[in-house]
Order: sequence, then structure tokens, then C-alpha cells
Amino acid sequence: MHKNQYQVTSLTPFKEVLLIQCEVFGDSRGFFLESFNKQDFIRATGVSFDFLQDNHSRSAKGVLRGIHYQLSPHPQGKLVRVLRGAVFDVAVDLRKSSSTFGRWAGIKLRDSDGKLLWIPPGFGHAFLTLEDGTDFLYKTTDYYSPECEGSVVWNDPDIDIDWPNLDGSGPVLSEKDQRSPNLRQAKLFD
Repeated sequence: MHKNQYQVTSLTPFKEVLLIQCEVFGDSRGFFLESFNKQDFIRATGVSFDFLQDNHSRSAKGVLRGIHYQLSPHPQGKLVRVLRGAVFDVAVDLRKSSSTFGRWAGIKLRDSDGKLLWIPPGFGHAFLTLEDGTDFLYKTTDYYSPECEGSVVWNDPDIDIDWPNLDGSGPVLSEKDQRSPNLRQAKLFD
């Protein structure tokens, strides 16, 4: 019988956002982990999507990317992982019909912890890098589609994300993220 390599828990308050712990095999040489196995992923999570695109970013400490998402007809689910460094990773429910609309959940992810985070379509995603040279990888369930992309400003008071303190300095943002609308003005999921 095949042993499932993943341990899965929901990220409160969402049942759909899943924290996935991979089995990590370590010794004096370092470590090995199988970061994605489609059969095991489906068996452990009940989530069955084809991942169509991988994205990789490298950021200095204090870079904040998000809150990003894609609307229909090309909504994206994301399976995220830190390859080097650490992030505070956030999912925001942007489905207007949801009982958890506008709520968020966040978790610290490190390169050595063997954790993945599944963020399904209908959720916004953001992350704040906590170390210089942080490499972040995410698999997506649809291709990037500029005409479908959306964003919400990172510090929207209606969402009220409790971002980690960056030694008194604010996050480093792209021009696009600086211009993101607030939740009340953004195009959202039904």
C-alpha cells in the first residue's frame, strides 16, 4: 500500500485553503522532499486541478507582493512554496457570496519546513518576504491572463491583515500594488 507523503490541515477560518506538510528526509548531507506528486496531492487534499504554469520570484527582505488574483474566465488556484528564505503568506476570501468574504488567513512559510499552501480560485494571495534573497515558487491552475487580473491594496482597513513588523519600515511595493483599489472598489468574485 502506498503511504501518503502529505499531512493536510485547513488554514482557519477557511476550509478550502490548505496547509500541506510534505515529508522531509534529512541527514548530515542535507534534506530531500518530494514537493509535488499529483496522485498524492489529490489523495490528500481532494483537490484535482492541472497545474499549467510555474512562477518563481526572488525578493529582498520587506517586499510585499499582492493581494493578487484572476477573475473568470481564467481564475487561478495557486500552490505556493518557499525555496529559499521565508515569507508571511496570506489568503483573502474575495467571493462576495461566501460567509467568510473579506476575511484573511496568514502563515509563515520557510525554505526548510517542507510546507506548501493551496489557495483555491476565488481567493486573493499576497506575501511579505521576511529575509533577503527569498525565492518563492507557485504553481497555477490557469495561465496568466492580464485582462482577468485583479488586485486589492495590501493594507485595506476592511480586511485588516496583521502584517509582521518590518523594524518600523513599511513594505516595498511595485507601482501596480501601490495603485491597487480597496476591497469596496475592486472587481471581485460573485
